[in-house]
Amino acid sequence: MRTASLAAALAAFAFAGPALAAPVLMSADWAKDACAAWNRDPVLTDKLVESEWVKNDKGRGFKVMQVYRSDCGDKPTAEMRIALKDGKAACVYGGAPETAKLDSGADYVMKAETARWIEMGKGEYGPMAAMMFGRLGFEGPKMEAMGNMGPFGNFLLLVGKVPSDTAACPAK
Repeated sequence: MRTASLAAALAAFAFAGPALAAPVLMSADWAKDACAAWNRDPVLTDKLVESEWVKNDKGRGFKVMQVYRSDCGDKPTAEMRIALKDGKAACVYGGAPETAKLDSGADYVMKAETARWIEMGKGEYGPMAAMMFGRLGFEGPKMEAMGNMGPFGNFLLLVGKVPSDTAACPAK
């Protein structure tokens, strides 16, 4: 009897334990998870090497992508750094924005309202439509981005693949 009641108590505890909350969309914690998801996506890791996108790093050894939710503020809240590593366009950092001076010829800043990020993450429309209809604010080398619409679309889909909380805004 003792073993059965101990097992029942342990099972009850396991179900009653706290659930891990998803990180806030576009927060430093979300960027860390997005970085890991990037590295699992062969379109991002391979195609951005084939097109030589990853090599345009202005000699720093990495490109910077900063993102934010425009209904939560007016500056980036998450940063990802992409570098050529072991023949792949690998995300080597995901977290809070640390790069103070971006290079407009290599780096990117993207912003959208939360609802728009969710729509893009679901694949309701791609990057071209998002930019044409003003749903995605974009700064960076536009011609380079235009030449990489497939991978750019996969980046936007990461928003839907990486679990997140959209009820709160990222801490500043």
